[in-house]
Amino acid sequence: MRILSLLLLCSLFSCKTATEKIPAELIVTNANIYTVDAQFRTANAFAVGEGGVILGVGSDYEITAEYESENVYNAQGKTIVPGLIDAHAHLLNLGVGMQEVDLVGTKSAEDVIARVKAFQAQNQSEFISGRGWDQNDWEVKEFPTKEQLDAAFPDTPVALRRIDGHALWVNSKALAMAGVTASTKLPGGEVILKNGAPSGILVDAPMRLVDAVRPAKDVAYYVKALTDAESNCLSYGLTTVNDAGLDRAAIELIDSLQQAGTLKLRLYAMVSNAPENLDHFLNKGILKTDRLNVRSVKVYGDGALGSRGAALRAPYSDQDGHYGAMITTEEDLLALAKRINAAGYQMNTHAIGDSANIAVLRAYSEVLKDQTDARWKVEHAQVISVADFDYFSKNIIPSVQPTHATSDMYWAEDRVGPDRIKGAYSFKTLLDKAGLVALGTDFPVEQVNPMLTFYAAVARQDLEGYPEGGFLPEQKLSREEALKGMTIWAAYSNFEEEEKGSIEVGKLADFTVLSADIMTIAESDIPNVTAVRTYINGELVYEQK
Repeated sequence: MRILSLLLLCSLFSCKTATEKIPAELIVTNANIYTVDAQFRTANAFAVGEGGVILGVGSDYEITAEYESENVYNAQGKTIVPGLIDAHAHLLNLGVGMQEVDLVGTKSAEDVIARVKAFQAQNQSEFISGRGWDQNDWEVKEFPTKEQLDAAFPDTPVALRRIDGHALWVNSKALAMAGVTASTKLPGGEVILKNGAPSGILVDAPMRLVDAVRPAKDVAYYVKALTDAESNCLSYGLTTVNDAGLDRAAIELIDSLQQAGTLKLRLYAMVSNAPENLDHFLNKGILKTDRLNVRSVKVYGDGALGSRGAALRAPYSDQDGHYGAMITTEEDLLALAKRINAAGYQMNTHAIGDSANIAVLRAYSEVLKDQTDARWKVEHAQVISVADFDYFSKNIIPSVQPTHATSDMYWAEDRVGPDRIKGAYSFKTLLDKAGLVALGTDFPVEQVNPMLTFYAAVARQDLEGYPEGGFLPEQKLSREEALKGMTIWAAYSNFEEEEKGSIEVGKLADFTVLSADIMTIAESDIPNVTAVRTYINGELVYEQK
């Protein structure tokens, strides 16, 4: 009688039989999955449901016994990790750079000019722009001059941004258009002089004068820049990018492209610190869609070490009497911190030199003294006095870029000397103090490839294996720490750890399929690992050909 009653109930309410399976939008099997959950467990399979949410994670048998789908991806043993997050980059700048002269890897001023000539021969630009030169890579490690550009381009304005984005090499035509003279002085930067006249190198603040006279670009230009940049990122397995500084117009364009399905990439957009941006977003409040998160402000504390714009407590070891410069003063940092905090936003501040870092850390500590979950970030946290590491915590998070260490290691000690270098690029110390580190690239300053981030974090060597044992090897991260820094810790720093950063039930199905197991292969092989597939929301958005 009881059995008949149960059968009647099942017929009325459509009870599942033991053979029925739960429908899924996607099932992934036969994989080597690093879930990056709290126990850092591995798995072989998972199922994705409607809305791109993970339904189940386990063995092949467990998942295929419980779920069914017309869309099954057999990974054939390949390694899968949570969708990779770049915690500090410049997506729009990357795309814009892809429309301009690429100067990365140039070996001399003459090499730069040759590339500009080749570009101009094809494009006939009315205002020539480019990016990527680095005098530290040249045999003559000195800033170039306007005269070198004038000889090739006497009548066409030329403005070439240094790789770090903190110095501009311009010709006389561009200087004249911008009204820059020997008497031009702006706080937070420098017009470098030679024989009493502008040399053609502008550091930080005065660069804005040249930017203001560049011809305006139309919306189509920026749409192409963004879509080109996205394609690049997806091909490397990135699923979320933190763009460290965007104006309102750029954020609104990105939002419209995401809503239309033109852009698939998720973006954590930091609002550029400008009055018109802050007046809009801080009053509007946090903006969160399924692919865009706007809840932070990007502030510049100082400049860059490579162009000697980073603010140091004592003079540069390779330039007597020169301290660099604060772009935002200590007083302004504190006022900004109070305003940003009052609006419920996160403050993310670029700090390279030890003077800038302590100014930022003091402002953060003062404003956050009664808070425990603000998650404000120090972007770069590059040169820090040893006594100041104790400021870091899960409330004041270090956001660092491992490839900066391996790019700068050839000359960094020349800039800061043997004592200060002990507190530079100290990723392991920062991790120990804060409990986490968010890892990024700062592209296009560095390459987009997140495998280079992973390699630099764990090996601290260049692609030729230099130096033996690694640069400041005590600051290496383990492979588990590096992967967390590119996934769950980066997600945490964005207030997104409940929705991404690991492969777990209830989270979004953002994941990256790799060509090899980065957790076990030889360190020297890590840079050769590629993204085979990239998924966002369970949707295949990139496949290696």
